Amino acid sequence: MSESEKFGQLCALVKETAYLKSTLASLEWDQQTYMPVGAGAFRAEQITFLAGEIHRRETDQRVGDLLGELSSSDLAADNQSDSGATITGLKREYDKKIKLPESLVKAQAKASAIGQQVWIDARKNDDFKSFEPNLNEIFNLKKEQAEAVGYEECPYDALLDDFEPHAKTSEVAAALEGLRQELVPLVAAISESSSRPDTSVLKRNYPTEAQRRFGREASEKIGFDYTRGRLDVTHHPFCTELGPGDVRITTRFDESFFNTSFFGTLHEAGHGIYEQGLRTDFYGLPPGAFCSLGIHESQSRLWENLVGRSEGFWNFFYTRAVEIFPGALADVQQHDFYKAINNVQPSLIRVEADEATYDLHIIIRFQIEQAIINGELEIADLPGAWNEKYEQYLGITPPDDANGCLQDIHWSAGLVGYFPTYSLGNLHASQMYEAAEKELGNLQGMFSDGNFSPLRKWLNENVHQRGQTLTAQQLGEKVSGTKLSQEALMRHLNDKLAPIYALSPI
Repeated sequence: MSESEKFGQLCALVKETAYLKSTLASLEWDQQTYMPVGAGAFRAEQITFLAGEIHRRETDQRVGDLLGELSSSDLAADNQSDSGATITGLKREYDKKIKLPESLVKAQAKASAIGQQVWIDARKNDDFKSFEPNLNEIFNLKKEQAEAVGYEECPYDALLDDFEPHAKTSEVAAALEGLRQELVPLVAAISESSSRPDTSVLKRNYPTEAQRRFGREASEKIGFDYTRGRLDVTHHPFCTELGPGDVRITTRFDESFFNTSFFGTLHEAGHGIYEQGLRTDFYGLPPGAFCSLGIHESQSRLWENLVGRSEGFWNFFYTRAVEIFPGALADVQQHDFYKAINNVQPSLIRVEADEATYDLHIIIRFQIEQAIINGELEIADLPGAWNEKYEQYLGITPPDDANGCLQDIHWSAGLVGYFPTYSLGNLHASQMYEAAEKELGNLQGMFSDGNFSPLRKWLNENVHQRGQTLTAQQLGEKVSGTKLSQEALMRHLNDKLAPIYALSPI
């Protein structure tokens, strides 16, 4: 059999596994949207079964043999080519997956499926104790995973690698610390400013159906294709890809707060635009897969914040917003609305946090995750540790666990190691935006005209279509021309917030 035939056989085997993964994703999407409560136990069994089948296929000896033979072939010589990225990427994942016992994979799948169901009720009822046993099991299983896979510096490395391949905890910690050191004085300066936006305009009545219509219009305008996707409602918004031509995004509504659904929808649409921009000819394979969660988050955070909270965006959309929400916005000037949606105020809920304080929420979760994995923090002590860090970093204390350590779905879903990718995404997003504007010209002027396609096409060509042919670090540097740092993000925040809060140039 020739090398090209072996490569074709490898791709066929992996694509078949991708079909099973898409089936699993469909069940998980349904679980978070339309599944009746009484179906929870059986859904957990379905998910557990499929997770085991997928693991068996991913660790199939046929796949290992083909990867072993192809790893030294000419097809793998250039690891940034389609064939090279496919072989090296699959080999890296295969070598990691074969270290995981199938029993552990199935146990994690079941614990997460049940954990998410328990979490929903625990958060609704502000009942951490009811969720504590499930969370303890989930973290213990993640510790087992870290030990089974192995790590160079610390156990958290093994978990972080699932979401940000090749990244090290120490590197991420250094990047976030550099960001924290510049964010803290900016937030302090804003808190001392006598110039404050009137945020009451965001807390008027915004009917759910009007929010749904406006969110869909805006997300479609920036580039989310509803002929290949849909928008639904869930407890905690997310985006999932069920296959080429089927990307699902979700939101949640609060009729007394504008930001919740609108910016959540833009955020998930950013994820969806990335998924819709991937190469379908390599579906299920590295060249047709997203680069990393940090890069994925760069797309959602870019469209949510650098675009969606910009003056240019609202130069185009504000008139329409007034038409859709006349009762709430008819007497509100555009510049006052713009200031309100960019208000900086330490808050309890991560997904509703402003751009300046958002990353402090992430740092808290990042530190807590490490402490639990390292055995320095017991699950029973999580609420207290959470509240202490919120007081330390944001100067506020959650009144209850529903607004504290129960607010995110991630841990119930077994996504330990995910949180730092949000901040990595913010850093990448700012650098990418600067690079796009340097090449395309005045992006704010384009947005004012309702023209978002140049930026979307630029991102598609420079980010989406590259898949995993580059690591996240390589991709970020290739796109922006510089190493990842807090500098571009801080320029963006200072340029936007200084006029709103009458701050001296920093």
